[in-house]
Amino acid sequence: MGGGIIGLCSAYYLAKEGAKVTIIDQSDMLDGCSYGNAGMIVPSHIIPMAQPGVIHQGIKWMFNAKSPFYIKPALSSDLLFWLIQFYKNSNQKHVDKSMVPLRNLSFFSKELYQDFANATTKFGYQEKGLLMLYNTEKVGEEEIKIGEIAEKMCIEVDFLNQQEVAILENGLKVNALGAVHYKSDAHLSPNHFMAFLKNELNEMGVKMISKCYLKDFNVSEGKITEIKTNLGIFNADEFVIATGSWSVEIAKKLGIKLYILPGKGYSFNVENLTVKPTIPSILCEGKVAVTPLGEAVRFGGTLEITNTKDTKINIKRLQGIVEKVNQFYPDIKVDLPETKKVWLGFRSCTPTGLPIIEKSEKIKNLTITAGHAMMGLSLAPASGKLVSELVIGKKPSVDITEFRSC
Repeated sequence: MGGGIIGLCSAYYLAKEGAKVTIIDQSDMLDGCSYGNAGMIVPSHIIPMAQPGVIHQGIKWMFNAKSPFYIKPALSSDLLFWLIQFYKNSNQKHVDKSMVPLRNLSFFSKELYQDFANATTKFGYQEKGLLMLYNTEKVGEEEIKIGEIAEKMCIEVDFLNQQEVAILENGLKVNALGAVHYKSDAHLSPNHFMAFLKNELNEMGVKMISKCYLKDFNVSEGKITEIKTNLGIFNADEFVIATGSWSVEIAKKLGIKLYILPGKGYSFNVENLTVKPTIPSILCEGKVAVTPLGEAVRFGGTLEITNTKDTKINIKRLQGIVEKVNQFYPDIKVDLPETKKVWLGFRSCTPTGLPIIEKSEKIKNLTITAGHAMMGLSLAPASGKLVSELVIGKKPSVDITEFRSC
């Protein structure tokens, strides 16, 4: 269940193990977070979203219409529980126990991407690293501190001043005091990778059924026997939930509580720029992602904790993305895009800031993977490989102890 990048990667590695796989998805499988994300593969992201100081910063951002973070108020017990758990996890102890598992999962995922890239050049995989650009001393100090922690964890890092950033970007004017350059990071074209993956699955005989809505499960003796959908009944030996922000309502039908909230984000592409960055970057003060994708550059950002029915584009927050891009890259001169050209999607966010990759304790033949937030593409191959190992009964390639639901 789930035809996004994590569902497709799970199907790919299960098929490689010899399993006969069927994917169902409620969408047409032509859109979603797997297509509109920044395309970054980020072993550098070792700090979970739940971390010290994030609550204080988040409260300040809540009152800024153009800020990168917002929580939509709602009378919801799920939202209240999520916020309480997020608050409890926003401490150094949680960060300390999360960094090594996140690093290991990320590097494992990058290795799997390298395997794909060795087989084809169709999705534009490049290892140019990631620039964390900052233009205030305070944010610079924070980013350098994180970079020094990453360096101690064997992640390759360079600390650049303003002149060194300009040299690295071949003279492109960048209004930044400096940057932390994570040289271990990579990027690719999400759309092309999804097309490549679907083609691989077709060749392996994996069935992909779109516009298939799950209605209910039949369960007997702690195992799912079949699922009921608008397109009929499906039987299987093993079932996987990989449906992102929609995993909550699907798991609920089985009496399983997942604490995941959707984080709405936007992205848009700008074509044929006369000057453009060549290295992916994150504009730290605005949390804006910038990724060169062939002839285009993709700009994305904002995290609005909301619900999956909230499909309205917040123009103020879109303006916040554009303003930060023009502030950091004054020679690019990006205009506010038409809303019809703006991609909108929901990242599934857990209150720990860590993904869920687990075999269900309640339902014997169910595996769940969700809650990857902004790192869905980055962690997809590793998550898919681990799902296949859990389903087949093999020992996981990396330790998944920390990647459990609340």
